[in-house]
Amino acid sequence: MAQPNPLARPVILAGLGAAALGLTALAVSARARQAERDNPPTGRLIDVDGVQVHYAELGEGEPLVLLHGNGSMVQDFMSSGFVRQAAKRYRVIAFDRPGYGYSDRPRSTVWTPAAQAELLRSALQQIEAPRALILGHSWGASVAIALALAHPEMVRGLIVESGYYYASVRGDVVLMSAPAVPVLGDILRYTVSPPLARLLWPKMIRKLFSPAPVPATFAAVPPEMAIRPSQLRASAAESALMIPDAVALQSRYGELTMPVAIVAGSEDKMVDLDHQALRLHRALPGSFLHVVEGCGHMVHHTAPHEVMAAVEAVALAA
Repeated sequence: MAQPNPLARPVILAGLGAAALGLTALAVSARARQAERDNPPTGRLIDVDGVQVHYAELGEGEPLVLLHGNGSMVQDFMSSGFVRQAAKRYRVIAFDRPGYGYSDRPRSTVWTPAAQAELLRSALQQIEAPRALILGHSWGASVAIALALAHPEMVRGLIVESGYYYASVRGDVVLMSAPAVPVLGDILRYTVSPPLARLLWPKMIRKLFSPAPVPATFAAVPPEMAIRPSQLRASAAESALMIPDAVALQSRYGELTMPVAIVAGSEDKMVDLDHQALRLHRALPGSFLHVVEGCGHMVHHTAPHEVMAAVEAVALAA
């Protein structure tokens, strides 16, 4: 009688596991394509130095450029009451940063704030907005600062909201960076990461807005677009870059020559008020500080008039 092969069982299990991962990846890809069919581009697609960039705009007047945070997209800003107010006076231009919404994120580039600032510079010149007020929210604040440092002639005034400006110990960064790890990250974001992100989405959004409630208008931000594998990779990569980028920028804030407004929620659960916004204000003695009481990370949704006041202060000073 033939003896059973001791390797047969592990091989069979491995094959079944690989098949399950493959089927999951197909399902995740199909769901991502469906999300894109359900949520087509809301703005304009342009080619910028070989990279597809998506932006939306509203209103007329002086350009006011908006850069969203990690994991977000243009719908975040465009659905907020802030944009509706700002568009009465400004040409509001909201970009999908690389890897988010409908903007590409080629793997050949490490998309640091400086790299994104160069792409943004070319995009602004192409759409005839070579000098503008720049507002960056959260991770987008680092891109706004990088643009102001590299091309001050393009930035008439700078508004940073809920940004991470100084390096600190962040244990959550390691966990959030996993989908950006080569090979392993590719497996994760096509298998377990999307359903996990879908499960955690309501809790994460509540934390972003806490202590304020999540406004009904935020329903315009489609979660299925945010948890596509491509966008999960962009978000994970930016989590990994967050601390090194703060180290690279924090010694240069004194070089900012244009008017600067700093907006922060007093109860932000994502970034510490004292160690971030207040410290930046001390480093920039002439800056305008807007601390919004009872507000969390998403000030442009919860207190749009406060963000508008910061924009107006900078515009007047400029």
